[in-house]
Amino acid sequence: MSNGLVGDQGVIPEDLREREQWVCWREEERDGKATKIPVTPGAGGFASSTESATWSDFETAHEYTETEYADGVGFVFTDDDPIVGVDLDDCRDPETGDVDDAALDIIERLDSYTEVSPSGTGYHVLITGTLPEGRNRRGSVELYDTARFFTVTGNHVKRTPTRVARRQDALTAIHREYVQDTERDTASESEQHDGTDDESPTTGAAGVDVDLEDEDLLEKARNASNGEKFERLWNGNTVGYDSQSEADMALCCLLAFWTGGDQTQMEQLFRQSGLMREKWDEIHYADGSTYGEKTIERAIATTSEFYDPDAGDDTADPHGTSDEVTTGGTPDDADRSRAYLAEKNRLLSERVDELEATLEQKTERIDSLEAEIERLTDELEARDRETEQPPEEEPGTARETSDDSEPASLLSRFFSGRSK
Repeated sequence: MSNGLVGDQGVIPEDLREREQWVCWREEERDGKATKIPVTPGAGGFASSTESATWSDFETAHEYTETEYADGVGFVFTDDDPIVGVDLDDCRDPETGDVDDAALDIIERLDSYTEVSPSGTGYHVLITGTLPEGRNRRGSVELYDTARFFTVTGNHVKRTPTRVARRQDALTAIHREYVQDTERDTASESEQHDGTDDESPTTGAAGVDVDLEDEDLLEKARNASNGEKFERLWNGNTVGYDSQSEADMALCCLLAFWTGGDQTQMEQLFRQSGLMREKWDEIHYADGSTYGEKTIERAIATTSEFYDPDAGDDTADPHGTSDEVTTGGTPDDADRSRAYLAEKNRLLSERVDELEATLEQKTERIDSLEAEIERLTDELEARDRETEQPPEEEPGTARETSDDSEPASLLSRFFSGRSK
């Protein structure tokens, strides 16, 4: 494991360092798996790849890695910059440095700034260009251009450029060949795995590569017997659901069916829907997962069957129900009810945690105010005692007469003068 900037920070390209799109990260173990949690530089709270208020300049982020609260820095991709990140996982032997042929081909063709990932088992390549439409992940190759962050180590790969180069043609070709091209399907991968039926990123959870373009998929969903329900949810209509979270889950269940459980395509489609909101990208879990990521995971887990393009006519539900897709089916009523109840319980738990935190804050505030009241009360009593106690007279000092005794004093002096 390589923590922080293991190389010379000056190696990191200037066009990255000059952008205020940096976060920190720390590694935590969740369910036996090492997870990189994004951290706000200087503050230590969770950072978000969609909230610029949680980012900083490179210097601030780098300085924060010297504390115990951060293990390294990361660069956030946004819609406002031309930076594209190519993530190559599980392609490098950290002991020998041997590289997979496919990863080596991609690195050589992109010919841009490349560094070893923190784990030592992969590479990150940074280029400028425009990410082609369609999938952004297949197998161990992932492409990012917005709403994500890349860990940056400065562990520069020798013989690769030290600048972020523009490589649009190479990016387009690599996306087509390694990510979008459906001919690179599960047949060859099954041979590599000796016939095991491990779930592959080239297929959905159903083990069937639906491979529908977004528009084609949406058309089929709208023309299905429950198309009216899909259309309502797609347009952001939550009527009939106790909360938008339940509506989110319902739409994700439908998307899970039509995509074959393809998480990447589900994510892309949901972001186009009327239900999309800021909460989707908020981190709600200790392992750093966002609300959207967990919603998609739950939807896939509760979906029993998926759309099969080879099963026949898929434009309508043969059972004719208006609120279900039962052929090849998304979850039945019981499955959906369990999913909704699970989501409700999660939301209630979050609300209880929020209320407990608020109560603790208010209790602390009450204690502080009571201490301040006690201090002010003591101070006021001390002042009252000083006011009630008459001042002591100095020896030989005559008491001043009041205004009422002034006339008597004048008369006595007058008569005293006449008697002489």
